Amino acid sequence: MTRTHWIIVAVVALIVLWGFSSYNGFVSLNEQINGQWAQVESQYQRRLDLIPNLVSSVQGAMKQEQKVFGDLAEARTRYAGAGSVNDKAAAATQIEGALSRLLVVMENYPQLKSSEAVQTLMSQLEGTENRVSVERQRFNDAVRVYDTKVKTVPSAFIAKIFGFEARNYFEAAQGAEVAPKVNL
Repeated sequence: MTRTHWIIVAVVALIVLWGFSSYNGFVSLNEQINGQWAQVESQYQRRLDLIPNLVSSVQGAMKQEQKVFGDLAEARTRYAGAGSVNDKAAAATQIEGALSRLLVVMENYPQLKSSEAVQTLMSQLEGTENRVSVERQRFNDAVRVYDTKVKTVPSAFIAKIFGFEARNYFEAAQGAEVAPKVNL
């Protein structure tokens, strides 16, 4: 073999190694996103398990607001039956809307705030929502890193060859930027 042949073989070998490395990087980033979504779902499940138990301990004092509890139960059922990430995100948004209404109800009835059960409920809701928020942010961070690699050259060529496509960010529902009104 001539020197030119060796150079061509070396260049081809480097391109193949780069291709394998890029492919493995996509697989790794994709799995990181899947793992982070599992964390988001874990926090959703915590929320879905925790809230009904806490709410049932407060329900006696809040019989006048049964619709809010019904909305929470309906949203929980919708989440449990959701098949895709987007369906689960939409159901989670429905839960958040019901929780916002519950918090408004609790603000409107000051005598409820003094109840230890209600204080526990509010504290747990706040903690749960903070956990969900953190995991969503981590999910979006993982999607950003992956999508950047999918969309930038030269790794975009490998992404296209092997069918790696950009992933969707978790986005807030329309109207989420408007805080619920609390009338005291």
